[in-house]
Amino acid sequence: MNFMPPFTKMIDLATGVIQDAVLVQERYLCDMRGMYADSAAEAALAAANPLIYRVYEATANPDEHGQLRYSTTVIEPGKVGDEYFMTKGHYHARGECAELYFGLAGEGVLILQTPAGEVSIQRMTPGAASYVPPYWGHRTINIGRVPFAFFACYPAEAGYDYGAIAESGFASLIIERDGAMQAIPNPRFTRK
Repeated sequence: MNFMPPFTKMIDLATGVIQDAVLVQERYLCDMRGMYADSAAEAALAAANPLIYRVYEATANPDEHGQLRYSTTVIEPGKVGDEYFMTKGHYHARGECAELYFGLAGEGVLILQTPAGEVSIQRMTPGAASYVPPYWGHRTINIGRVPFAFFACYPAEAGYDYGAIAESGFASLIIERDGAMQAIPNPRFTRK
């Protein structure tokens, strides 16, 4: 047996930042091209190219059965048109893999959907533990006025399938209307 050494990483619970993260991914509006429903609002913000979110990868554990990875994500407050800032969203490349999210700071929602378009919306605040079952696509959205941060833990072999979401979208959009969050049907969603 090859024993991997144990380790500990510190997470700033107020900000979601992992100071000694092995990788920090930043996603700007240009990285999210076509993901927002209001293309005119997206085009109007394109020159400013705001930061939408950061992912702090705590581990680089091997992509093999039995290993776990964990990270934090911090989504900035803001909107493209009426639609809140959000992550790209994905299915797992290995669909049988589940994931656990834990709210650290701010306020958000986790939108989940099956490939057929069944949707579940889970509110996330500090202390909320949200379970992503196997085969559900998932995206997180900041519905607050401050950064929304959460912790994620998942099997290292889970992988990402961003293509399915880029192609078909989510069945529901999370928007702000009259000062409140609403879920509305996405007219661009296509069922598989």
